[in-house]
Amino acid sequence: MDIIDSVRSALAPPHRAGFPFIAAGFVVLVLGLIFAGWLAWLGLVFALFCLYFFRDPDRVAPPRADAVLAPADGLVVLVDHATPPAELGLAMVAMPRIAIFLSVLDVHVNRIPMAGIVTRIAYRHGNFVNAAAKESEQNERNAIAIRLESGAEIAVVQIAGLIARRILCDVHEGDRVATGARFGMIRFGSRTDVYLPLGTVPLVAVGQRAVGGETVLADLVPSLANVAMPLAV
Repeated sequence: MDIIDSVRSALAPPHRAGFPFIAAGFVVLVLGLIFAGWLAWLGLVFALFCLYFFRDPDRVAPPRADAVLAPADGLVVLVDHATPPAELGLAMVAMPRIAIFLSVLDVHVNRIPMAGIVTRIAYRHGNFVNAAAKESEQNERNAIAIRLESGAEIAVVQIAGLIARRILCDVHEGDRVATGARFGMIRFGSRTDVYLPLGTVPLVAVGQRAVGGETVLADLVPSLANVAMPLAV
């Protein structure tokens, strides 16, 4: 991402989830101008921070039908194999997993990794520890299973972080979703995991930065994309 793209991203319009926070900041600003100067500064700083945090830039997905895209901006902190969340009802076998940690400075709008149909959404209450830590697997989370056009299954999981207290999901079971489409966000620091079909080879490494809706995490080759993930009995 070059300087021009970075500026455009920073100045992007906010996601609607940020409107109440931005409005609250400007209300405090106005009250501060009337009653106390320090309060005005506090309101201004808060409103500007929320404008930046809730920014929602447009993204251009690569024209590759077999590409699995990053569901979020952030740092790749895990590339391993793990069983998907039990509440999704998928087979409890270790699938390739890519975890992306979102700092408070990253764009927090989540995007669909690959087109398909949402077959299951499962929300689970849990802890609120640092989303980059191993213990975050016990954090509050929202898991989504997507059946691809080929019949294969992938999963994307929104995980709350140390100060995140609100996971937003705008899709529903049965919805047909497009690659790179917005589907929700997590407020104030979080992690987003993607579980891929067995045999998929990730194209990213730990320490790499991902751009939601643009970075290719993996390619599903035809021999893998045409094999559906079995459901747990």
